[in-house]
Amino acid sequence: KVRKEGLMSIESDVEEPEKSQIFSKYPKVMSDHHVVEFLTDYLRMMVGGNLNVFEIEALMDAELEAHHKEEHAPADALSKLGDGMPAFGIVAAVMGVVHTMESLFLPPEELGLLIAHALVGTFLGILLSYGMVAPLAALHEQKATEASKIYDCIKAVLLASMNGYAPPVAIEFGRKVLFSTDRPSFRELEEEIKKRKA
Repeated sequence: KVRKEGLMSIESDVEEPEKSQIFSKYPKVMSDHHVVEFLTDYLRMMVGGNLNVFEIEALMDAELEAHHKEEHAPADALSKLGDGMPAFGIVAAVMGVVHTMESLFLPPEELGLLIAHALVGTFLGILLSYGMVAPLAALHEQKATEASKIYDCIKAVLLASMNGYAPPVAIEFGRKVLFSTDRPSFRELEEEIKKRKA
């Protein structure tokens, strides 16, 4: 529509994406209000025509950096928690040793049991850190990184479009920034585009 009628032709679609015939064709995009907001904000700037490609790219980079920090904050917090778990284990072990020292009058077999209890604290701290919390933090980090790739894709397509590339070429720019596990082949993308045009 933009190539045929110009950028101003999508102004109403950008202002009210929920009422747009263009956006309604893409329910998966519409289901994520962050993606819709990101896309419409930059389309609105493009329609306004006051910013050049470099200014919009710098603004996108700043927004994506802020988004990246927000999305990764929970993973960072979990990682710090995991780093502290062995210290809690050491504290538990020290408390167990102190309790054992109070009981030095007991026979050796009972002292051995108390020492074993003290060492369980160390083991538990290490197990929780490296066996549970750290992998959970890494998983959250990976999911946040994967989820943010859509913004990189939108950025690449919009900037390529602003630089005057034809829509299929601009879409190819977006395809190239996706992770290989999510990236469709050139043919798959071409077939999907043809199917959507029909």
